[in-house]
Amino acid sequence: MAAATAFDEMYGLSEVYGRTSGGDVNAAYRSIQSWLDHSPQELMAARRSQAELFFRRIGITFAVYGDPDAAERLIPFDIVPRILARSEWTRLERGLKQRVAALNAFLADVYGPRDILRAGIVPSDLVLQNPGYCLQMVGRKPPGGVWTHIAGIDLVRTGPDEFYVLEDNARTPSGVSYMLENREVMLKLVPELFDQVKVAPVETYPEMLLETLASVSPRSGRGNAPVCVLLTPGRHNSAFYEHSFLADKLGIELVEGSDLFVRDDIVYMRTTEGPERVDVIYRRLDDDFIDPLAFNPASMLGVPGLMAAYSQGNVTLANAVGTGIADDKAIYSYMPDIVRFYMGEEPILHNVPTWRCREPEALGYVLDHLAELVVKEVDGSGGYGMLIGPHAPQATLAAFAAKLKAHPEKFIAQPTLALSTCPTATDAGIAARHVDLRPFVLTGKNGSQIVPGGLTRVAMTPGSLVVNSSQGGGTKDTWIIDDAS
Repeated sequence: MAAATAFDEMYGLSEVYGRTSGGDVNAAYRSIQSWLDHSPQELMAARRSQAELFFRRIGITFAVYGDPDAAERLIPFDIVPRILARSEWTRLERGLKQRVAALNAFLADVYGPRDILRAGIVPSDLVLQNPGYCLQMVGRKPPGGVWTHIAGIDLVRTGPDEFYVLEDNARTPSGVSYMLENREVMLKLVPELFDQVKVAPVETYPEMLLETLASVSPRSGRGNAPVCVLLTPGRHNSAFYEHSFLADKLGIELVEGSDLFVRDDIVYMRTTEGPERVDVIYRRLDDDFIDPLAFNPASMLGVPGLMAAYSQGNVTLANAVGTGIADDKAIYSYMPDIVRFYMGEEPILHNVPTWRCREPEALGYVLDHLAELVVKEVDGSGGYGMLIGPHAPQATLAAFAAKLKAHPEKFIAQPTLALSTCPTATDAGIAARHVDLRPFVLTGKNGSQIVPGGLTRVAMTPGSLVVNSSQGGGTKDTWIIDDAS
């Protein structure tokens, strides 16, 4: 899968930019290449400055942890869109729906009958002794029977028809606000491009999300519109902008734990007109902080008694408590078998080959090939705690080898993929930068739906494979367009 030269989504295996002829440009990118050819560098620089001004006015910031000079900064935005043809997207969409259906089935099973564990498909200890496994959810079924209502599935591309799932985000996936804001900014800055190319809309996402949340209300179908709220840890959270943005787009209240209370196993919201019953909580708060009576007693962020109301089926939490087990990267390595077990069919989207370091033979291989591999913590996220072997100095490799020997169960390893590249506007002109894609899958009582596209994250540093925003990566608008005739 990995290659010496990354697959470039505009030029195939070529990474040459600034050409005057677009004859060998991939069909989906022809309009973009023409636009780039007729856009002087000075104009592109001006548009980049305009985009930054828009985002600054809107107030989009993101925390870069560990960087004292950039605790809160604007997330870099690239004005050159990432393009996928409709035929490519159709296959991805099918694969995403299949995978999320399997994830929901897996969660229902491991907190219920545990058939997959008895069948020996997934080792029991990997689930039952996992820190992400929530004992409070054993034997319980969430309202509507849906566990992960909002899933962010990270995809990478390595060739014309080669897409792989890099990881699953089934707990509290973030980034959708950037997908929506990126489209708004592009419509303002380059309306002429939208006149030339028919781009599938993403603006319907808030409506789809609200429909999804309402569908799993415990009081649905009783004549009352469900009361939905978005629960945030507060303004000091790095993703607070997204929380407030989504609440505004959805037309629901943004609340903190102190805005809610539980009485007789019913959740209420404090309002100027008195208590109002809450049916659905879109929570952006981790399990450990959501209810001090059930989890961390020191938490000041959650709602005392919330789990009791949840257990009685009187309120829906989206996503369900306990979904973090599906984010575990060791569990990820079993996803092809999980899909086959629950769906009875072959996975449409493939995993990246993965060595589970908890297995002695795999650990031996990883230690012998550490300089060639990417090593990740099984419960890591945001690009933290990760080793990219080919780019690591000898001292870092030695330190990671010691970590692996001490706690092999905490790590998995994968080959260093040559992630695809896309044209990106830089200070020096248009250049190739590595990208990934996070589509957002919404699952309600009546199945799954996906807006066409997602959040493309781009490594702004030349040659870097780390696209995470928390590590300095940027974002692009993602366009799904009709195939060229």
